[in-house]
Amino acid sequence: MARSLPHRIACLAFFAALTNTASAALDIGDPVPKFTANAALGGKTFRYSLAEALAKGPVVVYFFPAADSSDCSIEAHAFAEAIDQFAALGASVIGVSADDIGTLSKFSVKSCQSRFPVASDESKAVIQGFDALMQTRPDFANRLSYVIAPDGKVAYYYQNLNPDKHVERMLNAVKALPKTTAASK
Repeated sequence: MARSLPHRIACLAFFAALTNTASAALDIGDPVPKFTANAALGGKTFRYSLAEALAKGPVVVYFFPAADSSDCSIEAHAFAEAIDQFAALGASVIGVSADDIGTLSKFSVKSCQSRFPVASDESKAVIQGFDALMQTRPDFANRLSYVIAPDGKVAYYYQNLNPDKHVERMLNAVKALPKTTAASK
């Protein structure tokens, strides 16, 4: 029994180290990079500015690996279905991936249901700036969602390749923001 306890502790330490390495993300209170990027909404492309969006209220910036993959489509659909709830709280949503703008233009209609924009970051500069690069597949963004307060700082983040809880967690985090922050427009 004494021999298995050190083994268990060593295993737990190993897995904790893996978890910390794999879950690199900007921390709560960290300032975020104010980016501009080509984005698509309802199939139309435009230039998205995070600074302009933050001037209107909190922003959910969610990173996803690849448009039109099953899980990314599920997540985009869930954000589209909840967009009115975010708007009622004074928040906006932007999805970001390394996909090209042509792919995202179609995705913005099909999976995002023309309800919120998705931005193209082919250079991965934004993805890297938010520590959202997938470590095991560096050509892709990790599935990582942030709530950014209007002051440009991380209020909450959630990282999980499973798309099921991102919308729920982001909504709860926006609801938890101080009323003056969440309602400022």
